[in-house]
Amino acid sequence: MTTLGAVFRPQLPPERLRPVVRAAEDAGLEELWLWEDCFLESGIAAASAALAWSERLRIGVGLLPVPLRNVALTAMEAATLYRLFPDRVTLAVGHGVQDWMAQVGRKAASPMTLLEEHLTALRALLRGERVTTEGRYVRLDDVALDWPPATRAPILAGARGPRTIDLAGSRADGTVLDCTAGPDEVRRARQRIDEARAEAGRTDDHRVVSYLLTATGPGSGERLAVELDHEGIASVPDVAVSGDAAAVARAVRRRADAGADTVVLQPTADEPDPEGFVRFAAEEVRPLLT
Repeated sequence: MTTLGAVFRPQLPPERLRPVVRAAEDAGLEELWLWEDCFLESGIAAASAALAWSERLRIGVGLLPVPLRNVALTAMEAATLYRLFPDRVTLAVGHGVQDWMAQVGRKAASPMTLLEEHLTALRALLRGERVTTEGRYVRLDDVALDWPPATRAPILAGARGPRTIDLAGSRADGTVLDCTAGPDEVRRARQRIDEARAEAGRTDDHRVVSYLLTATGPGSGERLAVELDHEGIASVPDVAVSGDAAAVARAVRRRADAGADTVVLQPTADEPDPEGFVRFAAEEVRPLLT
């Protein structure tokens, strides 16, 4: 059965997170996803608080931009979360927005090489391995975590282009597809992921997470149109949905049928009622998917 989640947009101030977490927990939402967007909010700090404020709700961070992060620090933070809150954490890493990376002096000449090196070292560290590597970007000398995760700690990769999708399939434990990927793109990505996994000899599970830009309630159509224009995808069909729970559930099913294991409803940046949005997802949309 498809897992349903929602996004807490970092355009909201950090102090809004707790009431949204409590609303999601009380409504029975399966997952709440957070973003580490420049220069808004920290993904790890927000995830730690959200996990502490809840008991059942699973928290995803999609994604952590690797140019900003030493891989040992990413591994330490990830391992801490996976040990404190086993089976309730999903972390994804990715290229980050290149303009933002340039603003902080961290734009890589080869984002693909950086992501591949980071993913490889990160997953090895989280498996409890001692790592020495001298890559173009990632350099570790006899590094091992003192407190690696006690259980499997999956690391997903955010991907949009075909080369990154192939990398996610071969090196990551799952793939996060952003809101620009409609059902056809999800289907093509799933096929590429499966082919890359087969070529790499991987037979473990690989989770595909698909963001679905969603608006509901009064003025939803207008708010969605503004968001689509901002994202530059106003002319792309079937990448967003506005309307009632039945309309949203149909859009979720289309992504699930295309190969998404998890569909995460992404509200507009100006969503007027974020607590109501997570309740809508859990109480109105989720029952229509069973």
